[in-house]
Amino acid sequence: MEPIRKHEGLVYPLNRSNVDTDQIIPKQFLKRIERQGFGQFLFYNWRFHHDGSQKEDFSLNQPKYDGTSILVAGENFGCGSSREHAPWALEDYGFKVILAPSFADIFFNNCIKNGILAVTLPEEEISQLIQKAENETYHLTADLKNQVIYDNEGFKTSFEVNDYQKEMLINGWDDISVTLTHENKIKQYESKKVGV
Repeated sequence: MEPIRKHEGLVYPLNRSNVDTDQIIPKQFLKRIERQGFGQFLFYNWRFHHDGSQKEDFSLNQPKYDGTSILVAGENFGCGSSREHAPWALEDYGFKVILAPSFADIFFNNCIKNGILAVTLPEEEISQLIQKAENETYHLTADLKNQVIYDNEGFKTSFEVNDYQKEMLINGWDDISVTLTHENKIKQYESKKVGV
């Protein structure tokens, strides 16, 4: 995974609450076994007609959000099933940071395990950020090292993240990478067991 220390990006506002994982990546696209290629199906039922053509009335299809990498959404984002494909689709589309008042627990943990910084902010701040991103081309910076989110217009807020998750994201580690940090100890243990 790519490390996340400080990320500056274009904000996409998704002014919806209770966005479930089937809305993020519909079930018919879960047949793939690799993690890549899911971004094209992100929010598929909202973005596309049945014939595959884009819906002009869904905001993510607007040119002003091309290259967006920070998603700001309503409460309970990522609820529903525990499919890990949801953060795969978000990451593959280009989202590195997701801000919301609350997340479903399994989705939140899957984001961290897949290199996406998921940040919980107060609802008033989320509403303010959504409004700005709806009305203008709006950029934010997420500084994980210092645990702050800010823009160049005076907005700044801090956020909480536990030390283990912070270390994983800053180093670009997944669960296997964390295990491999103990590779020498694993080899020592295995060498003692040879011939037993």
